[in-house]
Amino acid sequence: MVNPVYAPAADRYENGMAYRRCGRSGVLLPEVSLGLWHNFGDVNPLSNSLAMAHYAFDHGITHFDLANNYGPSYGSAEETFGQIMKKSFRPYRDELFVATKAGYDMWPGPYGNWGSRKYLMASLDQSLKRMGLDYVDLFYTHRYDPDTPLEETLQALVDIVRQGKALYVGISRYPASAAEKAYRYLAERDVHCLIYQGRYNLFDRAPEEQGILDQAHHHGVGFIGFSPLAQGLLTSRYLQGVPEDSRMAQGRFLKRETLTEAVAAKIKALNEVATERGQTLAEMALAWVLANEKVTSVIVGASSVAQLEDNLKALRKPGFTRQELERIETICRLPDGGK
Repeated sequence: MVNPVYAPAADRYENGMAYRRCGRSGVLLPEVSLGLWHNFGDVNPLSNSLAMAHYAFDHGITHFDLANNYGPSYGSAEETFGQIMKKSFRPYRDELFVATKAGYDMWPGPYGNWGSRKYLMASLDQSLKRMGLDYVDLFYTHRYDPDTPLEETLQALVDIVRQGKALYVGISRYPASAAEKAYRYLAERDVHCLIYQGRYNLFDRAPEEQGILDQAHHHGVGFIGFSPLAQGLLTSRYLQGVPEDSRMAQGRFLKRETLTEAVAAKIKALNEVATERGQTLAEMALAWVLANEKVTSVIVGASSVAQLEDNLKALRKPGFTRQELERIETICRLPDGGK
């Protein structure tokens, strides 16, 4: 049986997705973006990856977030995305906003990690080949390198844009002091930083507490949050303990010791608030992040179309009342997890 040629939904821009301006740029990003950190590697069926990518684009998700070492195995998420481009998305390239990154370990030896010019340049060339693209819309330095001169890393970003290999550049997980220098260095060279990517969710408020959100807003830089569901903690997945097929049970990035009695109590209390709002916990957690006007978009991961469909329900979010926000804050701030 030959699969039919993919044709995206005609109403993909009128079915509920909203788009937010990214800082002081001309770019509009969907409120929900699709991340390919997991479930798009060479260990996953291509048919499932295709189905999720098709569903995302059919529902207005134009932004796909990748990195050189996403998979597993390293590089395979970009290879999968390259196959999706070839099979489905090639005619719609100009409707897509594709991002990738470099900064974590990718290949052996001294030149396959961190933030040197050699690594960033070589990594992006490899990423473009894997994805079958002439350019990416956005290229990030994936993390701050305390040993490489920041000017070297940033000048590589400037030159990447000037070479036409990326339209925009961003930074991810930079401390505020380094982010300040990055914003100024890039602006002085007319290659403004488009966006800052950081972890942000009900349990992790670092972008607020460290001033990252306010700083980005001041410089006209967008903010995109990853791990808005705290790697699954802020879902119904762990309300009754640790399922055997869960990421936590397999020890993948989310460890069993994370789910303390205090955390479990908080999750259950937050779930009660969500239920009273007519939402799942995941929907409410996503809606809470998007309620912050300084957030441009959130990156969600998914293992199935059904899971992605559930995440998109957060877009049908009722606004939070002051009482709901205060209750949520009380739950999240109490160290004992009590209500």
